[in-house]
Amino acid sequence: MSGLMIDFTSILTIVFVVAGIFFLLIGSMGIIRLPDFYSRTHATSKSDTLGMMLVIIGLMIFEGLTINSGKLLLILLFILLANPIGAHALARAALNAGLNPIFPEQKEDKTEG
Repeated sequence: MSGLMIDFTSILTIVFVVAGIFFLLIGSMGIIRLPDFYSRTHATSKSDTLGMMLVIIGLMIFEGLTINSGKLLLILLFILLANPIGAHALARAALNAGLNPIFPEQKEDKTEG
């Protein structure tokens, strides 16, 4: 019977990792489903950052209080800072290059005319 029992940290680890994988999957689907560059960038930057953070938090819970969880914390902080800044810089560069966003009323005008 003790082989079937799972401790609380294992359950918490599984919940965080599965939630992170879910958000990574949603971000990947956003690349395919959304209409323009800016929407795709927004979907991937937000959901992928959250997904990676949840997976790393799950790994930190699994690892316990060790040097490896300290390294994972540094990786988590780097991802927390680098992903939004990189997405913003990418969107700003696209706007400066002349790539305009598609608004719903513009999309309807293109299909009607």
